[in-house]
Amino acid sequence: MRELAGWAGGSHTAGRVTHPTYRKGAGPGVVIVHEIPGITPEVLTFADDVVDRGFTVVLPHLFGDPGEPASAGQIAKAIAHVCVSREFTKLRAGVASPVTDWLRSLARNLSDELGGPGVGALGMCLTGGFALAMMVDESVAAPVVAQPSLPIPVGKTRAGDLGLSPADREVVRRRGAAGCAVLGVRYRGDPATGTRFDTLTELLGNGFLKVELEGKGHATLTAHRQQVAVDRVLDFFDERLRPG
Repeated sequence: MRELAGWAGGSHTAGRVTHPTYRKGAGPGVVIVHEIPGITPEVLTFADDVVDRGFTVVLPHLFGDPGEPASAGQIAKAIAHVCVSREFTKLRAGVASPVTDWLRSLARNLSDELGGPGVGALGMCLTGGFALAMMVDESVAAPVVAQPSLPIPVGKTRAGDLGLSPADREVVRRRGAAGCAVLGVRYRGDPATGTRFDTLTELLGNGFLKVELEGKGHATLTAHRQQVAVDRVLDFFDERLRPG
């Protein structure tokens, strides 16, 4: 396991699945799930912003080489891993990626350790919708979906699919109606997100809070970072994880 300066390395096991983790900070917990190609310097910059705001951040390492900049080689390596991995559902609609079971366990353990109303969960790009699947567990009190891109939006059904089973979708709807808001961040013209923001608006109504950026871009919090998006995410974590 590669060291990241300032981050404490560890691991989490759920069932027969173990993945490395990196942890930093103090305060309420937030799980940040990286995008392709991995835990890049841009992902670390955003994670440090969350730490500096007064949160304990845990970064699970699911693929890629931690700390390495995004490059054609790193992207190709990560895509190859995801394509052959059974933990990620790429094309099927109406199902959650199996790795979300492990992520729910990670969030639950962090919430049990730190207490409070729960933890934040943020996914981006390929993992963007994972925060919704994690929200099925009551431990997640502040879910953020950043440019959700799975399943690959080929065809109308996949373009609007949230990467949830029907049962999980109903739990998300019910939790939203009970007051657990979901924050979504994307570039308005980003084709990778399909019509998922429309689906979330239909499912959650006013419980789905949106930041839709103008211009061309995809990675709202990292490579194509817009500070207005970063600030809204930080404010959302404050609102949901520091009651009163």
